[in-house]
Amino acid sequence: MHDESGKAAPGSPAEPRASTGQNSVHLNGHSVAQNGHTATATPAPQLESRPPSPAPTPTQIIPREQWGGKYEFLLSCIGYCVGLGNVWRFPYLCYRNGGGVFLIPYFIMLFFTGVPLFLMELSLGQYGAAGPITVWKCCPLLKGIGIGMLCVSTLVCLYYNVIIAWTFYYLGSSFQSPLPWSCDAIANAGLCGNGTTGNSSTGKLLSPTEIFWNERVLGVVHSEGLHNPGPVRWPLALCLLAAWIVIFLCMLKGIRSSGKVVYVTATFPYFVLVVLVIRGATLEGSLQGIAFYLTPDWGRLANAQVWNDAASQIFYSLGIGVGGLLSMASYNKFDNNVIRDTLIITTGNCSTSFFAGFAIFSILGHMAWKKGVPVAEVADTGPGLAFVAYPEALALLPGSMFWSIMFFLMLFMLGIDTLFGNMEGITTAVLDEFPHLRLNPLHKAMFLGALCFCFYLMGLLLVTDGGIYWFTLIDSFSTSFGLIIITLFMCIGISFFYGVNQFCQDILDMISHCPPWCGKVLLYFKACWVFCTPFLLLFILTYIFIEMYNTSLHYGSYVYPRWGKALGVCIGATCCLQILIWAIVAISKETGTLKERFQKSIRPLNSWRVNNANIAAGAQEHMEAERVEAPFTVTLTDMDFTAMAWEQGSQA
Repeated sequence: MHDESGKAAPGSPAEPRASTGQNSVHLNGHSVAQNGHTATATPAPQLESRPPSPAPTPTQIIPREQWGGKYEFLLSCIGYCVGLGNVWRFPYLCYRNGGGVFLIPYFIMLFFTGVPLFLMELSLGQYGAAGPITVWKCCPLLKGIGIGMLCVSTLVCLYYNVIIAWTFYYLGSSFQSPLPWSCDAIANAGLCGNGTTGNSSTGKLLSPTEIFWNERVLGVVHSEGLHNPGPVRWPLALCLLAAWIVIFLCMLKGIRSSGKVVYVTATFPYFVLVVLVIRGATLEGSLQGIAFYLTPDWGRLANAQVWNDAASQIFYSLGIGVGGLLSMASYNKFDNNVIRDTLIITTGNCSTSFFAGFAIFSILGHMAWKKGVPVAEVADTGPGLAFVAYPEALALLPGSMFWSIMFFLMLFMLGIDTLFGNMEGITTAVLDEFPHLRLNPLHKAMFLGALCFCFYLMGLLLVTDGGIYWFTLIDSFSTSFGLIIITLFMCIGISFFYGVNQFCQDILDMISHCPPWCGKVLLYFKACWVFCTPFLLLFILTYIFIEMYNTSLHYGSYVYPRWGKALGVCIGATCCLQILIWAIVAISKETGTLKERFQKSIRPLNSWRVNNANIAAGAQEHMEAERVEAPFTVTLTDMDFTAMAWEQGSQA
């Protein structure tokens, strides 16, 4: 923190570390300490000619981009948070965990875990004006949190764009009439005749949509498991390449380009959801699906699984701990109201999840009615809902081609917005560590292109015949216990190392015209950061470890071998172990005893928040020249010495 004169306030974390050099003043041959008392007398040469000391060069502040307007930031965050999980995971969790009763633990977890952590990440990024790694200059001991976020973002980007590639494949197939997974297609005439379907190797009856998904899209029937991925499926590889090209073009100019794209990508899914809800409400059997979605089962509240599902859904749908939120907030103006933005974004995200359930279950209810089966038999989650159950339901509607195009366009927009945020976390972290890349647009474009190409090459493993097995493995462990540990240490580090009171004061300083309610709301957030949120994160972490130990990982009927599960644990551990590794590095760089090293490593660096060009520009008139904390010598003439002696005598 800084006072109005630009000096570091005493006791503030922003106060630079003082050097230990001793400063003295030479008074024409007398060495005088800073308290004015005379020390040992030493002769001084009268004709000494000293070249003037060069003025210290101020730290160069590289201009940082800013959002074109507050709506760009809000839409980018909403698009980042409102992803595929809101459509294909929340409705399933809701009906599985007691229908409408699930909303009780869901909103409790939102208020005590989701919103406080969301505000913490936004505030940290906006105040520090830095990415996930550089922002930890506020507490160098915890730099590993930023490295861990970078690892998680890398894993998420690796598999998330594969989902967009699948969406591209289905979107292209949706322009065929009839739809290739519908019973009207000639190839499926034998499967759908008289209500019979093909048989799988397990004897289970398969629908045309399941055959299209497993054989035409994934090719998983040609793979034996994790050890046998098989050849690359080139139609999917081309879709994956197209997806990365879209990401590259949209992010080529940073937030100046992606900030404009979100006006379409963040709003179009809402239009499609509204259209699907209206269409679903007119279908026979839709009320049966809605009742299945919301019918309360109060006994489920006593089940710990329900509370864990609520917490994990809040955690993952808001995108906390991956670095995307922190990076996007770093491009805000310093005086942006983060509390207001937090409430708007989190409310919009959770409302979208609840609303999407009506679009999903109204149409699934119609499919169950048409088939004459319970809704539970057609309900699914994850890719099974997006690429099997829902396409099958859309194929039953009049004008199925139009509805299929709209649905997969919506999935594409949802996925690409989330990927924007994850990629922004990676690029911002690297550009902050190598700021010269920001000054050269060509070098920045080459870095982004190389990054996207590397992701494409690594993603080819996930579009092989057995790619879905690797996809499930990375998806299950990349955002599992490792991400929870990273977020737990972020919460503890800010609350106890940086100081929760100082952090709250930083937020108030950012909100220049703070309404009275902001200060009162911060008391609630302070209690959450210190007590409630760490406790709930520990609960989630404990449950994840218990579940991981007791249950096996599987995809369909395939059970992962022990070495496969161990590999997944290593993936998650790699992310969170960065905290320990970089903490050891930070302590080893300091001097003194172990306690002194620890205390030094949790103090902010001199350069904390130095890249905040907003503050530098706004407070330039009030800032004094930069102080250089180093030993210095001043040589005074006889006149100066006589004047000082006379002054001291008159005071006596």
